[in-house]
Amino acid sequence: EGVNSEVFNPGFCTDVDKSNNKMTFLLMGRMLWDKGVGEFVEAAKKVGREYRDTEFWLLGDIDRGNPAVVEQEKIDEWQKKGYVKYLGKTYDVRPFICKSDVVVLPSYREGAGMVLLEGMAMERPIIATDTAGCRMVCKDGYNGFLIPVKDAEALADSMIKIIKMDKGKLKEMGEKGRERVINEFDVRIINKTYFKIIEEISGN
Repeated sequence: EGVNSEVFNPGFCTDVDKSNNKMTFLLMGRMLWDKGVGEFVEAAKKVGREYRDTEFWLLGDIDRGNPAVVEQEKIDEWQKKGYVKYLGKTYDVRPFICKSDVVVLPSYREGAGMVLLEGMAMERPIIATDTAGCRMVCKDGYNGFLIPVKDAEALADSMIKIIKMDKGKLKEMGEKGRERVINEFDVRIINKTYFKIIEEISGN
């Protein structure tokens, strides 16, 4: 899998109003416990108490029928308590990435971590779990931070690191992420690899 770095481009954000000046952490994906939604909320509770100028967004479909689904009632409860904002589902995540500062995916397991690649392509630092599909795209301390699986405390600590980080350093971290996408994970590079393998197998 790869991401189209022309579609997911920081230039898209030029026309997006980021009137919210708070440091915003965005988790994109289906609302499943296995995506680390619970850990994200626990980290949000801790960080939000200490740092008032922060927001924590959940974006994605509630996958009803999935055994690991986070029910709407639970999300409503979190919202009512002010821990997170639930943005529902969308067919274009780019405006939400533009309005956020960091893309977070504390998933228990991932194939390729596409939402991380999308965030990276738009020059957003990332926080991800140290699991196969995530560590493949996140270099700890380079374009984001890696944390242990199911560790809300470590997630909160990484969020605080980012909050305290120099703005220039944070911008550089985002730029390094996009550079990695262009050099390693752009869809055109991935497609060439697929075609090469198919040619080798088919003998053409």
